[in-house]
Amino acid sequence: MKLELISRPSDEKTHPTPLLFVHGAWHAAWCWEAYFLPYFAARGWDCYAMSLRGHGGSAGRVRWVRAKDYVADVEQIVEGLGARPVIIGHSMGGYVLQKYLERHTLPAAVLLASIPSSGTFGLLRRSIVRHPLAVIEAVFTLDLYPLVGTPARAHDLLFSASVSRRKVEVHFQRLRSESYRILLDSAFLDVPKPRRLQTPIMVIGGSKDAVFTVAETRATAIDYRSQAVILPNMAHDIMLEPRWRDAADCINQWLGERNL
Repeated sequence: MKLELISRPSDEKTHPTPLLFVHGAWHAAWCWEAYFLPYFAARGWDCYAMSLRGHGGSAGRVRWVRAKDYVADVEQIVEGLGARPVIIGHSMGGYVLQKYLERHTLPAAVLLASIPSSGTFGLLRRSIVRHPLAVIEAVFTLDLYPLVGTPARAHDLLFSASVSRRKVEVHFQRLRSESYRILLDSAFLDVPKPRRLQTPIMVIGGSKDAVFTVAETRATAIDYRSQAVILPNMAHDIMLEPRWRDAADCINQWLGERNL
């Protein structure tokens, strides 16, 4: 399958291991371009950001896409890189990363505001309370887009109050449909299995994340024998928040400590 892959070679390569960034629901590779790719390339990493099928410039449709389909996309990209990367997965991309690691090992991996190891049942319950009409629309359309279907709703779910309405509008215009099946997989049908993983994992969350709770992030870190890094005043879209560099610095330091 034709999959979009944005590459940003290192300015001066000092790390042999490439970095691969996997986006979350509604997003695509574009969400890493402004900050994370230039930041890590400037620090000696060859960087790549992929778009899962049906997202960004990738072929395919998202309707009723399953977890294993997105995992196959990651497998395809990793095989094409020629070297095992460190993968950084955001939100749904973190869930796909967890499922990928059940069958593969990597030098290291980072879960960034990720779907927790317990799955998305908690998110589903909170969404029914917070945005019941949007949930009903998602059920009838088999599309998760209604959860972020207006600029106000996207701001509420994805961004902190410190992100201006103008910037939210810019990001909102790039959000697209997301598979309803992926919610069922991550909540009930194909929940992550932490015991199968052998890859060292870093877990990062935001204190103001309206999608996944701090408790869920900390429980995920425990499941992966790690320690959660909770960034203050950060919302869900950490890589697009004004203080995105706090997360990037943590990741860069953690990877450096592992001599990658």
